[in-house]
Amino acid sequence: MGHRHALVTGYPGMIARRLVKKLLATDDQLRITALVEATEKERAEAEVLRIDAGDRLRLMTGDITAMDLGLSGTEYRKVVDQTTEIYHLAALQRLGVERAQAERVNVRGTQAVIDFASSLRHLERFVHFSSAFVSGSRVGLIREEELEHGAGFRNPYEATKYQAEIRVREAQKRLPITVIRPSAVVGDSRTGEIDRLDGVYQFLILIAASPAAFPLPLPGSGSAPLHLVPVDFVVDAVHAITAQPDTIGKTFHIVDPSPWSSRGVYELVAERSGRRAPRYSVSPNLTKAFLRIPGLERFASLSHQVVDYLNQLAFYAPANTLDALEGTGIRCPRLESYIDNLIAFVRQTMV
Repeated sequence: MGHRHALVTGYPGMIARRLVKKLLATDDQLRITALVEATEKERAEAEVLRIDAGDRLRLMTGDITAMDLGLSGTEYRKVVDQTTEIYHLAALQRLGVERAQAERVNVRGTQAVIDFASSLRHLERFVHFSSAFVSGSRVGLIREEELEHGAGFRNPYEATKYQAEIRVREAQKRLPITVIRPSAVVGDSRTGEIDRLDGVYQFLILIAASPAAFPLPLPGSGSAPLHLVPVDFVVDAVHAITAQPDTIGKTFHIVDPSPWSSRGVYELVAERSGRRAPRYSVSPNLTKAFLRIPGLERFASLSHQVVDYLNQLAFYAPANTLDALEGTGIRCPRLESYIDNLIAFVRQTMV
């Protein structure tokens, strides 16, 4: 093989498109094939035009849950012959996703990518994007090498990402796999830009958009850490980690090593949004009653699952990540340094 050729799934998702841009900008010999679902083709083509990568970025319409990744025979053989590395980002990430859909994409789709990887003759690295939340309902210190547990899960997303990583860990015995586990990804620390305003992000929006005269009470004690990480740090960290040969076979928590408590995040967002932070908290179940306040009805879909994330005493140890990033100058920015950008983008989006 004369050059690197990467297959990227999940394009043009927020992390995937940023990672593709980063990879192309830092290696002018790299070629990338981005696997794109038919429903995302138009958006992907527009993104390719913005990148202006010439023939170094090629789109192929496919589906990780279909035979041969949904590619034609000719396309599939070409990708098999050329691919030297894989970045698997395709997944259903919504907390409210149905179990069957999540299993089809997150579990069976990941297995299909593993099977594809097993057929490659020139594979040098397989980067699997998992999630810190494969820990499910575990509490306490959670290390990168840990996976299997019986604590249970709060939603199909967590459960199916866990099942997918179980399969990846098994394949890691025979394939050059690196596992990436981001926590809850928020917008770019410099611009605030994010694709979807959902998940834990939805609660941050709720605080910023609540009536100034009636501050939303904090669900629970607020003592648990809220694990947020900006997308630009995720991309920079992954790029640095996967450039190092000794990171194959390891798992990396891409998290803020010093996360704010959920109460601290709440008070910071309230302060920067010109809202009053309440002096009291309520049980998580009572929080939904406050969503009936005039002006907040549009947030009534805020799920109990999201509230649970504000009250889970789980701490993700990023030892491997800190070791890999040592000397690179890459570190997770502090929330207080970029929260204004997140809030500004939310307000612009909601106008």
